Amino acid sequence: MKLLKSAVIATTMAVSLGTFSTPSEAICLGMACMYNRITPLQAIMATEYSVDDVITLVDDNAEKAPILTAIKTTLRATKEINANDKVDRNRMRANGSMKKARKFIKKGDLVQAKEHLLVAKERYNGLRDMLVLSQEDRTSQQTHFLNRILGTTDEGAGKRSSNKK
Repeated sequence: MKLLKSAVIATTMAVSLGTFSTPSEAICLGMACMYNRITPLQAIMATEYSVDDVITLVDDNAEKAPILTAIKTTLRATKEINANDKVDRNRMRANGSMKKARKFIKKGDLVQAKEHLLVAKERYNGLRDMLVLSQEDRTSQQTHFLNRILGTTDEGAGKRSSNKK
């Protein structure tokens, strides 16, 4: 009887955990595929268009609520930009400008808000250049271990060029 009771409890728990767990279309490990619906470049372009929409709302002297909603949508859209640490740091700086613009919109100062929105747009645009690695950067990131695996020798591996300052 004890064995039957333990089996029933274990089966009930397994079924209940299986039915209330994540949906089958969201099979991911951790946050690995949480925000990867589009490429980082497409996400940057979408964010720039979203900032343009916010700027047009500010130019049209719209009410606070739609502007704040558009800023919130823009900040959510930036989560799609997840290329590397350098891009992420600069994305957060651009988000800081968006948040400053939101603060000024809440105060009713649309001129200062527009200035911060333009700074944010410029910073988001600057993220594009951070996505592309030059061949020189790729060579400097190549490890000697990879050369041993591939059986090749590369004199430039692990070295940076001397023309960078």
